[in-house]
Amino acid sequence: MPPSNPLPPKENALFKRILRCYEHKQYKNGLKFAKQILSNPKFAEHGETLAMKGLTLNCLGRKEEAYEYVRRGLRNDLKSPVCWHVYGLLQRSDKKYDEAIKCYRNALKWEKENIQILRDLSLLQIQMRDLEGYKDTRYQLFMLRPTQRASWIGFAMSYHLLGDYEMANSILDAFRTNQMKGPYDYEHSELLLYQNMVIAESGQYERALQHLQKFQSQILDKLSVKETSGEYYLKLKRFKEAEAVYEDLLKRNPENVMYYQKLIEAKQLSNPDDKVAFFDVYKKEYPKAIAPRRLQLTDAQAQPVFQRLVDEYLRHGLHKGIPPLFVDLRSLYADQSKADTIEKLILQYIENLSKTGTFSSDANEVKQPASALLWAYYFAAQHFDYKKDTDRALHYIDAAIEHTPTLIELFIVKGRIYKHAGDPVAAYQWLEEAQLLDTADRYVNCKCARYMLRADHVKRAEDMCAKFTREGVPATENLNEMQCMWFQTDAAAAYQRLQQWGEALKKAHEVDRHFSEIMEDQFDFHSYCMRKMTLRSYVGLLRLEDVLRSHPFYFRCARVAIQVYLHLHTQPLRDVPQTTEPDTENLAPSELKKLRNKQRKAKRKAEQEIALAAQVQVKREQHHKARQQQEQGDPEAPQLDELIPDKLARVEDPLEQAIKFLQPLRTLAADRIETHLMAFEIYYRKEKPLLMLQSIKRAWRLESTHPHLHDCLVRFRCWLDRSQATLHPNVAAVIDAETEPVCSSLVFFLDDFLASAMVSREDHVEVDQGCVEVLESLRAGDFGPCEKEIEQYIAACRAKFPYAIAFMPPASATPASAPADTTGADCPDNHVDENIPLQPKEITVNN
Repeated sequence: MPPSNPLPPKENALFKRILRCYEHKQYKNGLKFAKQILSNPKFAEHGETLAMKGLTLNCLGRKEEAYEYVRRGLRNDLKSPVCWHVYGLLQRSDKKYDEAIKCYRNALKWEKENIQILRDLSLLQIQMRDLEGYKDTRYQLFMLRPTQRASWIGFAMSYHLLGDYEMANSILDAFRTNQMKGPYDYEHSELLLYQNMVIAESGQYERALQHLQKFQSQILDKLSVKETSGEYYLKLKRFKEAEAVYEDLLKRNPENVMYYQKLIEAKQLSNPDDKVAFFDVYKKEYPKAIAPRRLQLTDAQAQPVFQRLVDEYLRHGLHKGIPPLFVDLRSLYADQSKADTIEKLILQYIENLSKTGTFSSDANEVKQPASALLWAYYFAAQHFDYKKDTDRALHYIDAAIEHTPTLIELFIVKGRIYKHAGDPVAAYQWLEEAQLLDTADRYVNCKCARYMLRADHVKRAEDMCAKFTREGVPATENLNEMQCMWFQTDAAAAYQRLQQWGEALKKAHEVDRHFSEIMEDQFDFHSYCMRKMTLRSYVGLLRLEDVLRSHPFYFRCARVAIQVYLHLHTQPLRDVPQTTEPDTENLAPSELKKLRNKQRKAKRKAEQEIALAAQVQVKREQHHKARQQQEQGDPEAPQLDELIPDKLARVEDPLEQAIKFLQPLRTLAADRIETHLMAFEIYYRKEKPLLMLQSIKRAWRLESTHPHLHDCLVRFRCWLDRSQATLHPNVAAVIDAETEPVCSSLVFFLDDFLASAMVSREDHVEVDQGCVEVLESLRAGDFGPCEKEIEQYIAACRAKFPYAIAFMPPASATPASAPADTTGADCPDNHVDENIPLQPKEITVNN
């Protein structure tokens, strides 16, 4: 369609040069040419030129001017597809995809066959998962460019994503037979595997197997052919053929656990003794392979057989000195008899190795290296830590440190023991000792930083991470750029414990932005994967992005954010009162001198803090300037508001902000009871009875014995009793009908809960977060004044959890079993002063 307001040849040539400058990112030249056109009074209001000028300004970061010019151009030429297309590009750069789609559709009203607009529209539709619209757009592109490979692939994929496998397969068949001509390269191979995946997802495994066998010679990924054909044989119950395939695959990789499991399925072995005999065969065939030896332990059920096998496995691991031996065997502890057998054997090894240097007292036993005893101690410490026997775990890890005081792994395990026992301060101090043994080890540095965050030493953790971040940039900014979410989630939790609500929210929002950025990053792959024919990976990417926020990192950051917003709703931050000058006229000279000294020190400290903040700000500005120069000219670069902690903590609608974090969890983490309990807390404060009931019922279906669910049920019942008269009759009828099955079992639930609590009190010795929450509620006055009860409760918890710092008296110092700490004598609650620099500490081992 010709332009609605055409330019003369001279100006039209300049306009084409503007387009070329935009494509080649020569934005300043583009502005010069636009100025030449617009300086002519006849074309001062030429819509398409104004729109292109706005688009160019947007690429230079002048967003407000850009919108002004584009809208002005659009007003002057509403029938121009160029103006609408440019406006869509502008909306897309601001991530307003729905608005951009509307703009593209308006552009297509005036130019239905514009390939570029159709392509841009299809990218936005797949990004927004508008699959029906995507199918229609790909059909138009297919009709306009039937000879292009991307047209066929995109058209087929649109049907595949909609679940119309037959149509997708017929399109791929037509493309392969009519369009593709040799040679058969990697891209052709990937197309065949993608077509095979489409057939398999339709449930036609026989047909998929025939397709795979037919084109086997043209597929370059031979491993995928074998693995996929083995899967199909199993699904079709053709076990003999599947057995042959997986035996062949085991020759290729005898350490692949999945191959053994599939081969057992193919051989139809269900008896544990048969499985043990099966692994015996492959242990002989592949004597160096670890996988058959380890898998055999899982399937061995008879006690003498398991003891013989695990004895063999433990001896080999301790002789070789394999540090992750316990982690390898930890899954066996689900069977208590197996855990008891391992404990008996490891204690026997320690006794014999310490006396005779052998694993047993047999006369023919071979003498072991001195390190075998060390690794036996190491294993025993982890074993008893897993069983929550902290005293014995510390006994064995101290023996190991006394044996070899330079092994980093020993200090890491000792820190982990204290972490599990509820003392994060001693835990981080032992990790700091490990870090000092090898300051160049990035893993140990990160581990130490994480333990510092658990001990609420955020500044120290940042200093620790700064050893491996970019110089000249604050560590937190560099970690944020690298999307280091483990640090940010732990920092958010630490700030929450320190009651620095704004900082906690800032970290949670940073993690949330990372997930949004990952979602945005898929945009670049929509066209790339079509071009490179990595179609199976592309479909996997789309499916991963659909459930991205089910990741544990997002759950943890969302939980912190929701809890903080709930607190801010209940107890909003107050404005900080301005300090008044003290009355110095009535002070004695000595008191006045002390006051002046104190004021001078405070002023000096404030000046130092201001200077440090200014230095950090200069570095931050230089860093941002460098980033802007790198991103200059990228219309897709997101323009995000700066996260200011105080502003985040003083938000007007904390419950609405909490719901924004909750919504993805209700969809993607619906199998976690915490999701529905947090939903109840939000809707309880918003007084939404039906949503409260919905949250309770979903949580009840997941775990009816959860203690927090009982608390929610009681509060909901009390709320109903108070608000019954104000409820709409229809709402009240629904609530009565739905709550009857839940509330009728409330009394029985309470009895069962109390009974189970009495039982678990005897055997469960891990520090329970619920105990800490109860103590916090008592101290907060939720149950009224009860000082005596608090003391009794703390004493009972201390008797049960002797190492837990949460139940230690406030005046207690660092435990004697922790490294001697010379840095925090005056700090309350066992917290080390953040301002004192990190320094080596002398280890004191006391038991």
